[in-house]
Amino acid sequence: MKLIYQSKIIFKFVKEVFPQVKKELSYWNTQATKIPDELLSHQAISSIQKKTFHAQGGCIYSLYYGDMDQKLISFIVALQTISDYLDNLCDRVGVENEKSFLQLHYAITDSLTPNDVFHDYYKHYPYKDDGGYLYSLVKTCKDYISTLPSFHLVQKDLLFLGKLYSEMQSYKHIEQSKREKALDDWAGNYLDLYKHLSTWEFSASSGSTLGMFFLCTLSEDKNLDENTVRKVLDAYFPYICSLHILLDYFIDEREDLNTGDLNFISYYKTPQEKEKRLLYFLEQSLNKALPLQNSLFHITIIEGLLSMYLSDPKTNFEDEKNISKKILKNSSYTTNILYNSCKLLRKKKIIG
Repeated sequence: MKLIYQSKIIFKFVKEVFPQVKKELSYWNTQATKIPDELLSHQAISSIQKKTFHAQGGCIYSLYYGDMDQKLISFIVALQTISDYLDNLCDRVGVENEKSFLQLHYAITDSLTPNDVFHDYYKHYPYKDDGGYLYSLVKTCKDYISTLPSFHLVQKDLLFLGKLYSEMQSYKHIEQSKREKALDDWAGNYLDLYKHLSTWEFSASSGSTLGMFFLCTLSEDKNLDENTVRKVLDAYFPYICSLHILLDYFIDEREDLNTGDLNFISYYKTPQEKEKRLLYFLEQSLNKALPLQNSLFHITIIEGLLSMYLSDPKTNFEDEKNISKKILKNSSYTTNILYNSCKLLRKKKIIG
């Protein structure tokens, strides 16, 4: 039954959702080409073309209620496009100013607030003229969440996740000599609530957009209750979100070490510790997902994360390959089927 359910989800995901995501990204790519400032235009286009799979993956939530939710896809693509664009502005331009990064990231928290407030996102940034590109992305998100019948039940938690995301990304990209201490000091404000996490694991959980996507998905239900929200938040933050970003850093570790980018998984002292903690977050994610409504959907998300990341060609190096094999060996047979499906989709260039 599980395999049949997952097969149907994956089929709909590839056949229905991917084309819609492509259409949305194509629209924003066209808008990015119209940005007056050449540098901002280049970073906007690059963030879309090189990070397509972020939006593709997030849009799995459009199938949560069965049929594809086109409005949710528009929201997820817009929010993820903001995230990827800001990441480029903080990481690829040579700017290392904490104040400017925090100001830019008001675009995230504004996107999660159903009102008419739009900050001056480029106020402290040296490049400013985007022709309204970021405003349009934020407005797309605001327009969507203003229609959600149960948004009031998720808004506080949603803004909490958005705030953590924005702060972490801002401190992560300041000058290299200061970023570790800045993140350590920042995480210290929260770790009393998450004593089982290191600074870097908490930072990883803060760097995922999945919790934000699903809280919005959930608030489409007019019968949503607070207890359901609590259980969902408990599963996603920190566990599913941590697993998501640690896997992302796992495949990028070699590249990040070469470029000097901060990589959260590099703080594990040995491959054995790395493997142990990845398996810990996998186990916790699955355990927390089981009591949730539509638990099979969440389990599919978790197994899909493993399949997507571990099938990436970046895991072909010996250390990464060994850890991947051990994680897959400790995973369900359906995870291994999804993993092989992802390898096939990569071979056919359906996913990057």
